[in-house]
Parts: sequence; C-alpha cells; structure tokens
Amino acid sequence: MKEFWVYTGLRALLFVATFALVVGVWLLLADEVPLLWVIVIAFAVSGVASYFLLHRSREAFALKVQGRAEQASTAFEERRSREDVDDDAS
Repeated sequence: MKEFWVYTGLRALLFVATFALVVGVWLLLADEVPLLWVIVIAFAVSGVASYFLLHRSREAFALKVQGRAEQASTAFEERRSREDVDDDAS
C-alpha cells in the first residue's frame, strides 16, 4: 500500500508544481488567468511528465499490485481445489 501513496503523492506534487508554473507563465504573458484552461494545461503537462519522471514509482506500484493479484489467484485456486476434493469425497 505504501507504493500507492508514494506514487499518488508524487503525481499530486507534480500537478501542483505544473499548475504553479503554468499560472506563473500565464501571468507573465497576460493580466488575467483563466483558471479552467490553467487546470487543463497543467493536467495534460503533468500527465505527460509523470509518464517519464515517475516511471520507477509506477513500476514499483505495478509490481506490488501484480504480486497481490497472484497471491489472490493462488488462494482462489487452492480453495477451488479443496472444494473439488470435498465434492469427490461425497
């Protein structure tokens, strides 16, 4: 679960930093800042940036999820095989 929070926190931090950067650049170029466009641009830029910058955190999170899915699948197969043995015994 730690990997999830690390990745989510880094994504949020990257979005906030991108948002601040876009607002700063927009203020340098114009007098008013349209908030909706700043959010859209910051969301798009931070999404692309996170693909490259947060690769290691995303991989760690994906490996954790894959491991938990394999454990759940193994446990399911064990329960199913026990049920098959119980049905054969009846």
